Amino acid sequence: MTGEAVPEPSRRPFRPLPSWAHRATRLVHGGHYPELNAGSVVPPIYQTSTFRYPSAYSESTGHGDSYIYTREENPTIEEAAEVVRELEGAEAARLFASGMGAISATALSLLSAGDEVVAPHGLYGGTLALLREVLPRFGVRVRLLNDLEAAEPEQVVTPATRLAILETPTNPVLRVHDLRRWAEAVHRHRGLLVVDNTFASPFNQRPLEHGADVVVESATKYLGGHADLIGGTLAGPKSIVGRIDPRHHLGAPIDPLVAFLLQRSLKTLELRVRRQNENAAAVLAGLEREPGVAGLRYPGRGDPAQEAIAARQMSGRGGMLAISLRGGHAAVPKFLSALRIAQVAASLGGVETLVSVPRETSHRGLSEAELAARGIDDGLVRVSLGIEDPDDLTRDLREAIAFSVGGPSPPL
Repeated sequence: MTGEAVPEPSRRPFRPLPSWAHRATRLVHGGHYPELNAGSVVPPIYQTSTFRYPSAYSESTGHGDSYIYTREENPTIEEAAEVVRELEGAEAARLFASGMGAISATALSLLSAGDEVVAPHGLYGGTLALLREVLPRFGVRVRLLNDLEAAEPEQVVTPATRLAILETPTNPVLRVHDLRRWAEAVHRHRGLLVVDNTFASPFNQRPLEHGADVVVESATKYLGGHADLIGGTLAGPKSIVGRIDPRHHLGAPIDPLVAFLLQRSLKTLELRVRRQNENAAAVLAGLEREPGVAGLRYPGRGDPAQEAIAARQMSGRGGMLAISLRGGHAAVPKFLSALRIAQVAASLGGVETLVSVPRETSHRGLSEAELAARGIDDGLVRVSLGIEDPDDLTRDLREAIAFSVGGPSPPL
């Protein structure tokens, strides 16, 4: 072999799909390199930390289009990112080891000392900790807004605002924020809008189409959908995504095996989320007159202004439901113990229905006053509807609710 040229590994275009291919088709067939991967229908896992240097590599020329190190780039990760890019309707996408990895990298890459961040206070507990405990240590000013303030972004965004971070629908009370209105307010002062779209998923809402600059998702939830992976995604214009943790200098890339599992899961996203939307609507209807229910939260429900926003920017309302039990704190353990199908667990978005108590999980770091300000009462439970039979789910929840306020123990 001495003297023979050794072909250099190089990037090739993904397998093209016809322009008329719909989203469900692209989720199944997008992001493939069949010629590069020996014609494999299922993309292989490049479970390697490093790649052989190209023969012509030199310090002066760099590595060009070759793969060098998996923390920077890897074919398996690229293929999954390509599906996410198309799904979000973005120019570029990047994958991270977790949703918090994605949002932390976004904030740390786009902010500098002296910048200001504004955000409605209805955020996931991990994001709140990032904003309240981490960013101020680096000279970033953070303003958290109550619901009344967040409804008037024109009044709260200032020339000092470099970044606005929204979550919509919010965790756990499912409040929706007007993305278009927020985008216009932020862009007027040349800031950027980052939207955490985890609760909606790209099937129900695509924030980039409503003016957001960056959309982040916890891939652990609906994108992964099977409670067997941890990951995060971000997507947006190349000019912005390219600035966010280039080459993963912050050290939070996704693992190739996890990227493989994510791409596998994305193939069924439309089927899963469509069923979860249907199940949530059916369960909501089945619980509306339940005596043990003090309140039900669902995107847009019960508020004409919220309904108008949800109808404008969401194609589906999602599989998340929040229930306030009439018996308050005392009813919660009885409710949880009576569930026969739904499982008590902290995550969401999977094929199995999960129930959690935000005061003890996602928002356990907040004071009583902070919980009350966010509408998280002491009887609130969060339900992530899976893909089980809707009649079974409705019966399971109704019997557990009845038991929580003194009714009979549900039969096995």
